[in-house]
Amino acid sequence: MAFPRAGDGVSAADAMSVGVPWLAGPHAEEIFTDAREVSARAGVALAESGDLLLGFGAVDLAGRDLAAAAGELYARVLEAARGLHLYRVWNYVPAINAATAGLENYRAFCRGRSLAFETDFGTGFQRQLPAASAVGTDAERLSVLFVAGGGQPRHIENPEQVPAYLYPPEHGPRSPSFARATVVAQPAGEWVFISGTAAIKGHVTIAPDELDEQLTCTFDNLRIIGRAAGLGAELGKGEGAQRHFKVYLRRAGDLAAAQRRIEAELVTPDDRVIYVRSDICRAALAVEIEVTLVPR
Repeated sequence: MAFPRAGDGVSAADAMSVGVPWLAGPHAEEIFTDAREVSARAGVALAESGDLLLGFGAVDLAGRDLAAAAGELYARVLEAARGLHLYRVWNYVPAINAATAGLENYRAFCRGRSLAFETDFGTGFQRQLPAASAVGTDAERLSVLFVAGGGQPRHIENPEQVPAYLYPPEHGPRSPSFARATVVAQPAGEWVFISGTAAIKGHVTIAPDELDEQLTCTFDNLRIIGRAAGLGAELGKGEGAQRHFKVYLRRAGDLAAAQRRIEAELVTPDDRVIYVRSDICRAALAVEIEVTLVPR
């Protein structure tokens, strides 16, 4: 979903086929419109967009242990991005809320991802974690897309949320491995990657299954993250960057209600907004919203 349309970047057709059905907005998310293919590395397809490295990797889960497959895929991703900093990662996890051998698939994925980061970065790996999202996919393969670069990023947390990598054990054997946002200075301006953001305060889900209340909480979290990232509560509105929003809805039937509030309270006609149908990392979450600000 993060690559340009097919033909404009490396393995764009594969990257767009992550099994997340489109609901509304542009049919393709075109953030890196000047991406050009470069040689693959460690089994990961690569492209370059200015000073940024883009990557796409996937692993078929047929007969595979999900935690082991996630660890293997992340080891390949980290090798492909060797010498660079990870800025943003999109993860697409099959049957994300289903359980296998008593462990939810998302939690198994988190275990494999966390162990791969720890193996590569060492025990202090949490300081290097990028912005990320992990949502369900209708595909049978685990897919990962990433953005990396040489510039030192600034990783951001929400003061009203426990950092995901510090969640207590009730959320799984290994905590989720991501920052709430990542800011990267580039010659043309700052890239800002705001992770998939949902109705969580502390580490607790707010208003389980209730779309309207969860949107209110999600908007509040986005405002808080925006201020922490230096964008202000309006997420840099009117300040020159192109803003891309992606809205994940668990229930396709929530589209009209979600659009009404998002278009009235969050976005402007100049923003690019795409709505997709996807299960979310917690079964009680009805909506998740991510934001990418692209310098112009």
